[in-house]
Amino acid sequence: MQSPKRFSSCRGVAFEIKRPHPDHPFAIKIPIGDEYSSSTKTIFSIQRSTSKTSSHFCDLDLDQDHEDNDDLEVEKQKQKQSPLPLLAAPAQKKDSRLSVILLDQGLLTVYKRLFAVSLILNITGLLLAATGNFPYARNRAALFSISNILALTLCRSEACLRVVFFLAVKILGKSWIPLSLKTATTSFLQSLGGIHSGCGVSSIAWLVYALVLTLKNRGNTSPEIITLASIILGLLCLSSLAAFPLVRHLHHNIFERTHRFAGWAALALLWAFVILTIAYDPKTKSYKSDVGSRLVLQQEFWFTVAITMVIILPWLTLRRVAVEVSAPSGHASIIKFDGGVKAGLLGRISPSPLSEWHAFGIISDGKNEHMMLAGAVGDFTKSLVSNPPTHMWVRRLHFAGLPYLVGMYDRVLLVATGSGICVFLSFLLQQCSADVCLLWVAKGIEQNFGKEMKEMVSGWPEEKVIVHDTAVLGRPNVSQLSIDAARNWRAEVVIVTSNPEGSRDVVNACKAAGIPAFGPIWDS
Repeated sequence: MQSPKRFSSCRGVAFEIKRPHPDHPFAIKIPIGDEYSSSTKTIFSIQRSTSKTSSHFCDLDLDQDHEDNDDLEVEKQKQKQSPLPLLAAPAQKKDSRLSVILLDQGLLTVYKRLFAVSLILNITGLLLAATGNFPYARNRAALFSISNILALTLCRSEACLRVVFFLAVKILGKSWIPLSLKTATTSFLQSLGGIHSGCGVSSIAWLVYALVLTLKNRGNTSPEIITLASIILGLLCLSSLAAFPLVRHLHHNIFERTHRFAGWAALALLWAFVILTIAYDPKTKSYKSDVGSRLVLQQEFWFTVAITMVIILPWLTLRRVAVEVSAPSGHASIIKFDGGVKAGLLGRISPSPLSEWHAFGIISDGKNEHMMLAGAVGDFTKSLVSNPPTHMWVRRLHFAGLPYLVGMYDRVLLVATGSGICVFLSFLLQQCSADVCLLWVAKGIEQNFGKEMKEMVSGWPEEKVIVHDTAVLGRPNVSQLSIDAARNWRAEVVIVTSNPEGSRDVVNACKAAGIPAFGPIWDS
């Protein structure tokens, strides 16, 4: 069997690409030939990753079925001879997942523009300092490196982003606010990873510059300070290299653990670097004892305090809580927790908090409990079905993602495929400022997701909740369904949760039809 490939968001959302068996309950089949013949070909499978921490909101994998090459060739010939039903999506050449994630979403995306702006501003300051036109930066190069680390940390702080998203919805969630301002804000907030990455590269550049200046004038510093700065530089480089798209795509576990533990080690050494730098007296070639009174007067100290607080805060909400796990089928589990959660938020769970975290969309009526839907794909999520735990580690601080911004608009179409539904159901169960319409495309609703999930989408007006069960109706053209539903609902914006290819197709189709649309982006 082909080994799974993995991809993820820097915020921790991670997914696996697998080739499932044609009989897999999440496989979606396309009829071949006139009308609905008995010969079908499995094109997609919806599966959730199981071995990574997660952050960001619910995303899916729609993958090709696992067949022998000979069978594939036979099916290709059948496909050439018999046209697909009009509703089915046209066959397209399969692009590599990495290409879709990085290139097909555009070369000039908001994410990449924010990365470029962050990097250009820092490089400009660096060049001015190097040419003597920015003496403050030349004398405080290490401070500029630390300030970039603070900026990139804030861009990934779940607590800070929760506040930012709340303020965005509170301030811009008014009918009289121009739609263009709302969509621009949505694009910016889901692309903050560009600033995170840009500041990460810039922090390395400033630290290299600071080290060069120090080595040129090494008589005014100590070997310990130079050694610490060099190790910190090495850790920053290691963390950045691990975050390189190809590494993250193919070796997500390496990226995740390197990013976490190299970051923690760099922070600990940064404290030592700041304390020694402030305490060192170049005149006497020794360290002064009154370091405490000198620390509070230095910007480097306060920036390091801020970085430490931002990193520690989510871990202060770590708890081991009782859970109730049920399996509506052998391919998915529902995990229930005490306490209601606001619509649009996501949560993290872990069997071992130092090694792995998994993020899922949250379903809640906002009252007494909330739940997560987990497809049984990898070791962790399979164990939820085969050996349900009674307790799990969670972070009480739930984080906001793209779905949280639904409250910024008046009328919204929510499009989900497979288990991506979990992040949107709360908008039906809770009172929401936005008038939402839900379009859900999945296979075997009750058989694979359970009676409880089916009941949540039942009993609503047909124009408000559209459920397309591919086991009954066949695989549709989701893009065209989304456009039609958005027009019928008079939606201001479409928000989709699918795999990279599916999200790309729906978003591009809606935009071509003049309807603003957003979906999960790589590193969102």
